[in-house]
Amino acid sequence: MEWEKWGLREAFYNRYPHNRLVRLSRKPVIAMVQGYCLGGHNHWAYCCDFTIAADNAIFGQAGPRVSSPADGFFVPYLVKVVGAKRARELWMLCRRYTAQEACEMGLINKVVPLDRLEAEVDRWCEDMLQLSPGCLEILKAAFDQEMDGYADLGVISSMYYPDWFDMPEGKEGGAAFMQKRRPEFWDLRERERKMRQDLLDEYEKSEKGK
Repeated sequence: MEWEKWGLREAFYNRYPHNRLVRLSRKPVIAMVQGYCLGGHNHWAYCCDFTIAADNAIFGQAGPRVSSPADGFFVPYLVKVVGAKRARELWMLCRRYTAQEACEMGLINKVVPLDRLEAEVDRWCEDMLQLSPGCLEILKAAFDQEMDGYADLGVISSMYYPDWFDMPEGKEGGAAFMQKRRPEFWDLRERERKMRQDLLDEYEKSEKGK
């Protein structure tokens, strides 16, 4: 949330989006997850080629909860991972899921006890080290080529709200999160509606007076 105060789009969307970094790697990338894996961390995990989690892991999205919109690659790619209904549920309800629930929906590959997490990741790495690295490189690129047609991050949000992070609603989520309070999204919308109505009433009154 601190990033959004000094320029999320420049630092996060434009320079270092998760999918770009993972896809630029010519090697398979494994996400090893323990504890909370929410928001941007969940992006990282499901953008990786494989995701292995400890049984104490918790997954979920948080964008609408903290007024941080996402579009482009992240959203349609999750549809490929878990299906359209589950992807919408994850993104639009901001619920949290246990590692077992995440595994059942296809968000991760495997769940293991916390004390076996590193050993399990090592085992997956050892399995791949027995295979042709050139073939793995080609396979990774072949899987990724489908995603090359997805829109870049921020395209849709820039069309709908070019100045989102400078708007009250865009600022409110981060401010509420840092202040540990409930965000007042709908109060802001109501105030905006009232201001628009007052402006319209004033305009109509002035037109009638001409």
